[in-house]
Amino acid sequence: MRARMRRAAFAGLALLSAAPALARAPWPDDFVGRLEALALVETLNAELLAGRSATLVLEKWCADHRMAAEPKIVARVAPGAVAEPSAEQRERLAVGAQEPVKYRRVALRCGEHTLSEADNWYVPSRLTPEMNRALETSDAPFGKVIAPLRPFRRTFSAEMRWSPLPAGWEGETREAIMRARLKKADLDPPRALFEHRAIVHGGDGKPISEVRETYTNELLDFDAAAVRER
Repeated sequence: MRARMRRAAFAGLALLSAAPALARAPWPDDFVGRLEALALVETLNAELLAGRSATLVLEKWCADHRMAAEPKIVARVAPGAVAEPSAEQRERLAVGAQEPVKYRRVALRCGEHTLSEADNWYVPSRLTPEMNRALETSDAPFGKVIAPLRPFRRTFSAEMRWSPLPAGWEGETREAIMRARLKKADLDPPRALFEHRAIVHGGDGKPISEVRETYTNELLDFDAAAVRER
């Protein structure tokens, strides 16, 4: 049953990604290009870990890097996605076995760019009726919907899924680092750059939701030269 639920969720997300995407911005696959990519990924990772709202951090990233004419985050919801919370998740959310917990899977997009893909298990009884209605009927991001509750995040897992430079790179020469890689004309990072898992709390300290967020390589889809010339 759980396997079928996961397949349904992934199928729903595939529909989200079916929209045409812009051509990827080229990053040179050389030492400087990899160092710049590493600095960008680590910077965003730190900003997300320190921020109260992932939605607001991503929206600022999109604006700062001129990734869309209107730098607004929209949550494209996967239709029909289902994933029951585990006993461990219910414990982290401080709810009993019978308390309703709803699931929402979304792709957070800015313009044509999918910046993250997120699974969200939330407790509807801790939200207002208006908030629950918005989550069920609109493409509003979770963070913006619950903003009146003064939410904050506690991240309990942060995993880097890709690094453009190897561990200990500072002790090697540039030539040795690049020889160890299959050099291409452009840097080609994998889809998933890093992943966060966090509990979102309301201002009263009660857990509202558990989120699992995978941040994508489309975060690097911007014209670095244009950003420098601002």
